[in-house]
This record gives sequence, C-alpha cells and structure tokens, in this order.
Amino acid sequence: MSIRLSRRKTLILSAAGAVSLGTRLAAQEEGLRLAFIPQENPDKLLGDVAAITGWLADQIGVPVEGFVTIDHAAAVEALRNGDADISFMGALPFVLAEAEIGAVPLLSEVYRGAPSYTGRIFVRRDSGIETLADLGGKDIAFADPISESGYLYPLAEFVEAGLVAGPGDADAFFRRIFFAGGYQQAMQAMAEGLVDAAGASQYANLLLTPQQQAEVVWIAESEPIPSHVVIARPGLDADLRSRFVDAMMRLNEAGNRDLLRYLYGPDGYVRADPAAYDGVRDMARRYGLLG
Repeated sequence: MSIRLSRRKTLILSAAGAVSLGTRLAAQEEGLRLAFIPQENPDKLLGDVAAITGWLADQIGVPVEGFVTIDHAAAVEALRNGDADISFMGALPFVLAEAEIGAVPLLSEVYRGAPSYTGRIFVRRDSGIETLADLGGKDIAFADPISESGYLYPLAEFVEAGLVAGPGDADAFFRRIFFAGGYQQAMQAMAEGLVDAAGASQYANLLLTPQQQAEVVWIAESEPIPSHVVIARPGLDADLRSRFVDAMMRLNEAGNRDLLRYLYGPDGYVRADPAAYDGVRDMARRYGLLG
C-alpha cells in the first residue's frame, strides 16, 4: 500500500461519499447524519459505515446516513454547518468543537478494557533510531494536525525532552513534518521508509500487516489520553439524541458486540463524562489551541 504525503492535509478520502440506507425508511422525514474520521483504510471504513448505519437505523427507527470526512477539522465543520448531526472523533477535536460550536459529548470508547490510551512515536527496528533526540533533522509523519494521539501528545514528548519548544518550533528540529491523514497512513509511511518516524495511537501498529508489526518499535509514549468520543451538534433534537445513545449502548450487549468492529473496534461505549476531558482542555490551552 503506497502512501502519498503532503505538508498540509492529504486528501485521502472523498469528503462526502455518503453511504445511505436506501429507500425502506425514506418516507420518514427525520433522520441522522453521522460523520466518521479516516483513522484507517478508506475502502474498509466506507464498508464499515454502511454496515453500522443500517443497524442503527433499525434500532432508532429513522434513516441514518454516514460519510467519511477528510480529517477531524472537516468533521467539526460538518457539525457546524448542519451537514452532520453526530461525529466520531478524538478528544482534542472534541474540546475544540465544544469551544467553537458548543458540541455535546455523548459517548466515550472503552478500548482494551480502559477508558484511556496513549500516543507513541514509532520507528523501524532497523533504523538505528533509539531516542527522540535521534530524530533531529529527520522526517516524521503525524496523523492529523488536530489529533491528540496522532500529533499533540506525541509532540509533547519532544517538548518534555527539551528538544522542541512547542508546535510552532517543531520545524526547527525535524527536517520535514507531514500530516498523513490518519493513523494507518502515518504508520504505513514510516513502515515503508517514506519517513523516519510516525506519531500515532499506541494501537496504530495493529493497522499494519503482521510482518510490518514485527519490523517497527516505539521509542516514546505520552501520558494517558481520554478515549475517543462521540459528539453531537448543538440543537440536535433531544429525543433523537437519546435514542441514538440508547442504541449505541446496546452494542455492549453480547449479541451485538460483533458490530463494534464497524466502529473502529472498541470494547464498547460508556456515557461520556465531560470532566474526563479536562486534561485535554489544559493541553490545548498550553499549546495555544484554546483561549
């Protein structure tokens, strides 16, 4: 799988190739539009969207459509413009959306039995790179410029090590910084030798082939980050929002757990606690992303 990188946002996915249910619920006027972010293989994700929206429509009783955005920022814009009602995203984009448009947290992921995870810096085992300092003057790929585990928290490890003063000064340390468009894209770029390192979720190596997994190692890990969150635009009908949350919570039941693989593969969901994201808000303020 070849990866094409750019210094800005990589247009990996079509922003709106919406996957709809067809006609069986088309007569009903009310519906939900879900925005998904591109964490993994685009073709697989589009198939996953179709599978889960069909199940949700049956559970909620209204048409449900899903589409894949270019990146986190596009998902926030879709909520702002009313093009999406609900979005799956990381903790950092959520706190920015909360501040900018009043987005409401609904659900948090549980992954590998925990409500948190970390960001890591990955390199190839044969690269000779053993420490963060070894990456001076080298190329690195991050997932997304407003991703917590795919950019801000891994970059904070360079700040803590005294190698980088902050996001605005990172170009002085690295030779080049790329935003690849998602975890899998950043990891593939590193695994294929297009860049020297990748900053991504601690679980992003699972998006590589088994052979590639054996060929990469992580050299730094961030502090814990609250799990990804499902958020709603402000003003979404309260009853419809409640029915969506109830349906998503039913994914925790034994008979429905196989469907979780269509939603980035978490262990399940819990109702979101806004206070759990205070640390992310603090990090965003520290790096000038929140006032």
